[in-house]
Amino acid sequence: MKLSHRIAIAVALVATVSAAVTFVAVQYVRGWETFALAAFAIVATIFWSAHLIIQSIRELHEDLGNALRATRDGDHSLRLVVRGDREVAELKRLYNELADAIRADRAEIHHKEILLDTILQRTPIAVVLLNAAERVIYSNTAARELLAAGARLDGHTLYEIAQNVTPSLRDAFAAPSDAIFNVDDETFHLTQRLFRLNTQQHRLILLERLTPELRRQEVAVWKKAIRIINHEINNTVAPISSLFHSARRAQEMPEHRHRLGEIYELIEERLEFLRHFLEAYAQFARLPEPHKERTAWSEVFEAVRTLYAFEVEGNAQLEAPIDRTQMQQVLINLVKNAHESGSDEVTVSIQRTGEDCVLRIMDRGRGMPDEVMRQALVPFYTTKPGGSGLGLALCNEIVEAHGGRMRLAAREGGGTVVTCWVPILD
Repeated sequence: MKLSHRIAIAVALVATVSAAVTFVAVQYVRGWETFALAAFAIVATIFWSAHLIIQSIRELHEDLGNALRATRDGDHSLRLVVRGDREVAELKRLYNELADAIRADRAEIHHKEILLDTILQRTPIAVVLLNAAERVIYSNTAARELLAAGARLDGHTLYEIAQNVTPSLRDAFAAPSDAIFNVDDETFHLTQRLFRLNTQQHRLILLERLTPELRRQEVAVWKKAIRIINHEINNTVAPISSLFHSARRAQEMPEHRHRLGEIYELIEERLEFLRHFLEAYAQFARLPEPHKERTAWSEVFEAVRTLYAFEVEGNAQLEAPIDRTQMQQVLINLVKNAHESGSDEVTVSIQRTGEDCVLRIMDRGRGMPDEVMRQALVPFYTTKPGGSGLGLALCNEIVEAHGGRMRLAAREGGGTVVTCWVPILD
């Protein structure tokens, strides 16, 4: 029976009883007793009917209250017995269906979480998730091995973790954007992303070891370099051979001897081109040990500003034990790259941080796609038409020869920033 029908019957019963009692009282009783008897009968009937209705509603309230509290606490196994009035039974049945749907969805989500966690735990990329308080709420096996020698990371802050890692990695954590950097003989790519989860800001850090991939790429680019060198040598030797043949013919024919000077100039031009071409590759292979002298960075800047324009920020009078010529080459290559990226403004910043001079070359150019940045320090890798692919690799070699390190990163607002750390003390 529907609850509404039960209420209607109770109301009708109260009305019927009231009418009957009133009729009897009027027929057989006189005076105030008539109204007292009628009122008593009506009130008693009303209370009895209300008790039945309230009891039914209280039973429903208790059942639904217990079920909803269990749902709030994460227990979706509780089911209600479908009985009672039709509306009450229908309400209980709907709750049971809702609980079944929620339980199925949670089970599916749980299985997906297990699958995702299994994948993340087996991936070679270190994955760290931080909450709004910069505290680790998730880390995979690669992250624990790379950042804590296998120890637990969850619950620790990023600051605590950064105290036990290399300076290169610590600086990369502090950077607001992606970066590529070296630690000893290893090369790493750091990716950071901010996102909101349940209205709270979270930070995802991905740290990928690029060394095996870069070694494969080095083999590929060395093969490419050999093909380029072979191509350029052949392009030079073949014309020289032809020019020597022409010179021999001109030597044998007096009327053409006046062309010998022109032929020899062409031969000399081709040989000079080949010498410059091979010199660019040989320079990378035979980089000498730096001859360090305590030098103010302003001297390096002034020498390079005669070739390329840039703004200087920081303390240019800061001194460091450097090879002035080699550091000029580093700055020339990096400022030149900044201008070639299409940047109208190039800024060179120098400042002291701890025991290091921090040199930054910042531009507002096209920037580097992730794939290019990942391979930018590989020798002979280039995306420039006619480029040798040695500029950044040579800069990295020079900085590391000074006991420092170099990092490439995307710049906030567009462009690229190259950061070099050079020790102040020899």
